[in-house]
Amino acid sequence: MTITTANGSTADFRELALQIRAAGLLDRRRAYYVVKIAATIATLAGGWTLFVFVGDSWAILGVAVVLGTVFGQLGFLGHDAGHQQMFSSRRANRLVGIVVGNALIGLSLGWWVPKHNAHHAHPNELERDPDVGSDRFGVFGSGSAREREDLSRLLVRWRAPLFFPLMVLRSLGLHVGGVRDLFQRRDRAAIGEGLLILLHAATYVTIVFVVLSPLKALAFIAVQQAVFSIYLGMSFAPNHKGMPLVLPGSTLDFARRQVMTSRNVAGGAVLTFALGGLNYQIEHHLFPSMPRPNLRRAQEVVKAFCERAGLSYCEVSFVDSFRMIVRHLRDRSCVESSVRDERAQLLNAPSTPAPRTP
Repeated sequence: MTITTANGSTADFRELALQIRAAGLLDRRRAYYVVKIAATIATLAGGWTLFVFVGDSWAILGVAVVLGTVFGQLGFLGHDAGHQQMFSSRRANRLVGIVVGNALIGLSLGWWVPKHNAHHAHPNELERDPDVGSDRFGVFGSGSAREREDLSRLLVRWRAPLFFPLMVLRSLGLHVGGVRDLFQRRDRAAIGEGLLILLHAATYVTIVFVVLSPLKALAFIAVQQAVFSIYLGMSFAPNHKGMPLVLPGSTLDFARRQVMTSRNVAGGAVLTFALGGLNYQIEHHLFPSMPRPNLRRAQEVVKAFCERAGLSYCEVSFVDSFRMIVRHLRDRSCVESSVRDERAQLLNAPSTPAPRTP
């Protein structure tokens, strides 16, 4: 489904924003984040301590699963810091983001924040949302134009069955995208970020190969990064995949654009913890700087706003969200493959000679 224009709800959104602010839901939750950061880093330290304790054994792959999950939780902290949710000081938020992103999990915050902000400004908008496209993983950029076109065609045709397997490459795409950006920028901030990423990589590889035999070390890295990738993919995918796409140049107002392209995932406190608060995606897109623990409190107010403004508030279970995604990808793949095949037949069809005039 693709949307272009719709009636505005700007006045209603201003009223909602005033209501949200008056309720204190945009106020920073400094104590919450201090505890959250300390607990997550302590868990990371505990995971690496367990890694050394287990040692050169195939049981180490269980530790890889644990550390892959902890990396995902650190990624959620980087996400919150990038949105200025933690502290009133931009410098403090950036410091937390750089530490957990660049130093602890090896991802460039300076690259990711502008990219993610572009997604928030133009969610699901073709040609403007960097998360929309066939090469979302950022690892297929090399090769000739013909090779990239062939790969794009393959990804479109097999988009649905490849959706879950390609999640394994998500962290690789984030690493590659960040490093590419650092080489292109080459400014003072990029050098600092690059040094932290190098420090992370050197420390990570050294610990793994000192404690484990080469084969177990490679297996540990593969499993740990795969779990990290799948965890991120399973957390971010339900938010927008399978929701309406927006054509370039659409005249949608802010609130309608954010609500119509976002999906909430219903669940309790455990799901909220597991998804880093991203299950409240509609509230998050309407108020990106709202601290994570306030999103649940804002839900009823936002639902009432959507009802007044005539906006469809999409909230489904975790399982149903993926059913919707796979169904959408399957239907879209069939349509796009059919269009490509028809276009190719027209281009390759022999031209009919013009009739000769007597």
